[in-house]
Amino acid sequence: MQAMSRPLRIEFPGVLYHVTARGDRREDIFVDDADRASLLAVVAQGLGRFGAVMLSYCLMSNH
Repeated sequence: MQAMSRPLRIEFPGVLYHVTARGDRREDIFVDDADRASLLAVVAQGLGRFGAVMLSYCLMSNH
């Protein structure tokens, strides 16, 4: 059985997005602070690449 993907996000200049990632079965998604730093580095790279601005963030254990 093939799963359907989500529709593409519609983009508008100046729009705000709430972006989340969650662990399976509410499991932790970070092992340690190095994992958290790695995610923040990837996010920073994406922000720079696309000229986006992050207004705030919160790193929680399972999402």
